[in-house]
Amino acid sequence: MTALDEPILDVGHLAHAELLTPAPAESLAFFVDILGMEQEASDGGSVYLRGFGDYERYCLKLTEAPAPGLGHIALRARSAAALERRASALERSGRGIGWIEGDVGHGAAYRFTDPDGRLFEVYHETERYQPPEHLVPAMLNQYQKRTGRGIGVRRLEHVNVTSPNVRACREFLERELGYRALEIIELDDGREYGAWLSVTVQGHELIYIHEGAADHGRLHHLAFWVDTREEVLGAADLFQDHGIFIEAGPAKHTPIHSFYLYVYEPGGNRIEITSGGHLLFDPDGAPTVWTQQQYSSSRAWGRGFPPSFDTYATPPTQA
Repeated sequence: MTALDEPILDVGHLAHAELLTPAPAESLAFFVDILGMEQEASDGGSVYLRGFGDYERYCLKLTEAPAPGLGHIALRARSAAALERRASALERSGRGIGWIEGDVGHGAAYRFTDPDGRLFEVYHETERYQPPEHLVPAMLNQYQKRTGRGIGVRRLEHVNVTSPNVRACREFLERELGYRALEIIELDDGREYGAWLSVTVQGHELIYIHEGAADHGRLHHLAFWVDTREEVLGAADLFQDHGIFIEAGPAKHTPIHSFYLYVYEPGGNRIEITSGGHLLFDPDGAPTVWTQQQYSSSRAWGRGFPPSFDTYATPPTQA
């Protein structure tokens, strides 16, 4: 494991993700009508969408592209000084790209890549959401009224990506950004199959799982949060009623113990609806490390995963 004399506390949380889709109109309808998200803005070939619990203007940037996949992952730094510290560290790491002026809803961002070449950015300056009159909530401590449309997701919960070298990516995020690995699965040959990482008390914000194909930088899924398991079950009914194929779940994960349901949005990207799971308050606790045998013999209850769960990611492999 990567050991740090003092934890890095510069990154506040996962802020948003950019999802690429070759079917922009159909994907937009999925996120608005089925997931119940609000369209907050549009710019060129991108639409910016929010869950009802987002304090920032959006958590999902949906961008038209020739193939499905991940555009970038965005993190929010805790302060302007924290952003400068991380930008300097990332530049020294050799993985820095440089500054961009910003995007809809946020200020200057420093862009970099992980060891797979996957695009990230980190920023601090942000616009806090101001609801229009028809979305003003009744309670002062809520950001937006619940519309009752579709599933009604609260926020983007985590991003899961595939990697041929999970350990290298995990150690990079720990060393340069202060992420903590909360759970790790080690294969019998010494490689890491999966790593669940977070900078908050929630069980995961970023997940790396082993990529079996000769590909780098693919997306396994984006996960959106609902407050209860019952809402996950209700989402399954809604997907079924709308003819949306359910790949896996509803059931319970082994790592983090979250409740899950997986489908594909019309552009071809896998989407999870999730709730529950661990909140980990121990500031310096060691990660739970599963051996291959321990993990395979301790799978949590539910139907389990079909073969596609271990082989399909976006963009689809050309092999």
